[in-house]
Amino acid sequence: MGGQSGPCGARFALNPHPLDRGSGEASPPLEIERVFLLRGLPPLPATAEAHRLEQGYLDLEASSARRDPFAEGRLRRWVRPDGEVACFHTVKRGSGVVREEIEREISQAEFAAAWPRTGRRRIEKTRYRVPEGDLVWEVDRFDQVPLVLAEVELPAPDHPVETPAWLDGWIVREISEDPRYRNSELARRIAGGEALPPLA
Repeated sequence: MGGQSGPCGARFALNPHPLDRGSGEASPPLEIERVFLLRGLPPLPATAEAHRLEQGYLDLEASSARRDPFAEGRLRRWVRPDGEVACFHTVKRGSGVVREEIEREISQAEFAAAWPRTGRRRIEKTRYRVPEGDLVWEVDRFDQVPLVLAEVELPAPDHPVETPAWLDGWIVREISEDPRYRNSELARRIAGGEALPPLA
């Protein structure tokens, strides 16, 4: 996965290029990810890095422009441990472990201009990134609700996943196929004062 210095001044790893189907036709970029509900924040190894994420979700129905680049998707402001900031606009489609994901880095000005359109559909969280072998585990602790999730992005759907020792006893269950725990759905429920799924 490559990285580049974006408009917000930070150097971030971006999503992989579209997969080559072998026929000259490119398929959409894919996010292959497994997600787990945790009992709380586990004791993390010293290699863990804490990042701050602020993200909001755009209302597709509210957009009237046919070519509006922010008609749908997620806005994210990402603050690295060293204080550098990057902003992204991401559109995801599908459900479950494998989903289409199209992501582009945007400027601070673009983020600030589009941010009000997310209304109250917003979440803030601390993300702890922990390298484990050839994978990176990410543990998200949410600000608005007492919820902690662990996720790991995979190079292929059948890639073996061995949970690290520091997660022993902390996993409640896998929720990769449960749409109630998608960040977009959590933001929508929080904004509307709706009941949340079990948080532990």
